[in-house]
Amino acid sequence: MDQSIKEEILESIRGFSLPRYEEIPNVGLYLEQTSKYISEYLEKLGDFTLTGSMISNYVKKGLVANPVKKQYTREQIAYLIFIAVGKSVLSMEDIRLLFTLQKEIYTPKKAYDYFCTELENVLLFVFGLKDTLDTVGIDNTDTKNLLRNTIITVAHKVYLDKAFAALHETKAE
Repeated sequence: MDQSIKEEILESIRGFSLPRYEEIPNVGLYLEQTSKYISEYLEKLGDFTLTGSMISNYVKKGLVANPVKKQYTREQIAYLIFIAVGKSVLSMEDIRLLFTLQKEIYTPKKAYDYFCTELENVLLFVFGLKDTLDTVGIDNTDTKNLLRNTIITVAHKVYLDKAFAALHETKAE
């Protein structure tokens, strides 16, 4: 792969970060605001957008609680961000199971903040922007291992999608 393509791929992920739980607005966002908020944070990863109808579907399926007065809270938005990322490699039933397992052990804040830190950690490693994976968190549960492996799979998928898109673009020129 050409060095300029490699740099383009690295640049596409450099600086990526998700809002931590306390940074997510808790004033209540309407459906379209929620969709836009999440999509803007995830756009560097590729096609991880959530439409209003997708969000409504996740609510109907019970993955996310019903909005109150048509507004989504911080906790609901955190779950939706995970769904947007996780759905690229997991079935909805597997996501539901992860949520069930997570709720038995962790608060939504702790689980979400761990997810953010681990996703950023693994992306930097997979994209070659750092040499080792950091150890995130102190416990070693099956739930945490499932989540870490989900995140590793997502990071590799993001890398492959970006690499193949760049190669296809080069071949088309």
